[in-house]
Amino acid sequence: MSTEQKLHARSNGSCELCESKESLSVYEVPPHSDGNEDETILVCEVCKAQLEKRAALDANHWGCLNTSMWSEVPAVKVVSWRMLSRLKTNSWAADAIDMMYLEEDQLTWARAAGDEEDSGEVEFHKDSNGAILQNGDTVTLIKTLEVKGSQVKANVGVAVRNIRLVHDNVEQIEGKVDGQQIVILTKFVKKS
Repeated sequence: MSTEQKLHARSNGSCELCESKESLSVYEVPPHSDGNEDETILVCEVCKAQLEKRAALDANHWGCLNTSMWSEVPAVKVVSWRMLSRLKTNSWAADAIDMMYLEEDQLTWARAAGDEEDSGEVEFHKDSNGAILQNGDTVTLIKTLEVKGSQVKANVGVAVRNIRLVHDNVEQIEGKVDGQQIVILTKFVKKS
């Protein structure tokens, strides 16, 4: 039996956080998951996108944590604690964290992600018009740019295909212009 089948059996075919039965997939709980059922949970796409910080945090969706935080499954408890920590500016989430109990090893695992130190805000790479950019998108330059350390000029209107997001800076993307890989500020592009 595969890990996914075991998770479906364990959760009765529901998201282990919000109990949705739609668009379920395996979520490996970082940082040390090796894909076994003890270190993974079954989640819906809405939960997964917010867990992976690909979507803005919706506090209304996470009211389900008041139930999932009492799960006997350590991975579910760890993820519940992390999400409650990200939502701690909401009084209900702060109260839930105060009530929650994790074994010492579970708490160490939960803290490994650093969510209790974050504000819960998720920042996205956005173009000059505020549209969210994703890896692989095509953008158009809205300003002629001179590439530092090169003779290349990236002219206004040039399409940059298959961009890559700079992981640690939401104001930068990478893409090829005239065959040369360059870093471009997101304020100088618009999504095509």
